Amino acid sequence: MSTIAGTFAGESTAPEAVKSCCAQFYESDVVRFLFGESFHPGGLALTERLGQVLGLRAGARVLDVAAGRGTSALHLAETFGCEVVGVDFGAENVRLANEAAAVRGLADRVRFVVGDAERLAADAASFDAIVCECAYCTFPDKPQAAREFFRVLKPGGQVGLSDLTRRGPLAPELETLLAWVACIADAQPVETYVALLGAAGFAPGLVENHDAALADMVAGVRAKILGAELMVALKKLTLPDVDFPRAKQVTQSAAAAIERGELGYAIITAVKPS
Repeated sequence: MSTIAGTFAGESTAPEAVKSCCAQFYESDVVRFLFGESFHPGGLALTERLGQVLGLRAGARVLDVAAGRGTSALHLAETFGCEVVGVDFGAENVRLANEAAAVRGLADRVRFVVGDAERLAADAASFDAIVCECAYCTFPDKPQAAREFFRVLKPGGQVGLSDLTRRGPLAPELETLLAWVACIADAQPVETYVALLGAAGFAPGLVENHDAALADMVAGVRAKILGAELMVALKKLTLPDVDFPRAKQVTQSAAAAIERGELGYAIITAVKPS
């Protein structure tokens, strides 16, 4: 089982440290237990909604940035008949995602590669659409990632983000490295995401609010943390790498921020002009 406590030793928010910690965090079996198969609010229903607003279709070539273990990419391919290339910073995620594609008989249309959102190993104008779920806010150099999205999209292609949004300052515990890789600390206002994409050359598209999906996910994670802590106390479960007090503090603060309207979740799309 991957460590979580050790991942955040030193609390460095240097760009490469953030990328490495994100990869380790989302490769962790503990995180898989807490978040389930789909590591973002709304699950596959919201992934499908993102595909709908992007107009995905059979034969479309889609790039999934920060694809994790491939859950969303495989669902998009099955639902819309599109071809998907998934990029993730974590080599273990990529290995498991390619295995899943083979098991589900999708290896001819879906593949996964190790890569960096800020330096995509893809030709210019080679994709019809890009999806990036609950990850753009974690990228250290968001303007560069947006420029890369613009570069690899075909004219007329769309990028679709689903991500955490913030309205105003957050509590100190939501500004830590743990909160950063959990998609909280560097969440931006909707207007900032739109501006970042606009600065890269995109025309604005759709903004759709999904705050309720975030509230539901945080509530579910909090319940699992409390349940796991009880099981550990009863010696029915061993999770040596989980800092329960810290995890509870972050999730409790996140729930309170959502309740106050300081944290939210949204789908944001933008179009590369033809």
